[in-house]
Amino acid sequence: MTPDDVRHVVLEELSNIAPEADLALLDPAADLREALDIDSMDHLNFVTALHNRLGVAIPEVDYPRLITLDGAVAYLMADPAIAAKAGIA
Repeated sequence: MTPDDVRHVVLEELSNIAPEADLALLDPAADLREALDIDSMDHLNFVTALHNRLGVAIPEVDYPRLITLDGAVAYLMADPAIAAKAGIA
């Protein structure tokens, strides 16, 4: 998977959590919880959805690394399984 592929997956899962949000206007460095007005349960559902969709283990200690769009993409791209799919492992 390329970073753009991962970004697309992240945005799709965010649209499931916050369907009313205009993700085209989302600042990639903004705190997703504030920008999309989601609570901690929504964020947990987002992280769980990424885990289920991508098969990436995301320990609770790493949840803060998925607070921004850029952070989520960088975190997921650092996973060896995703990096291998992109041919960058």
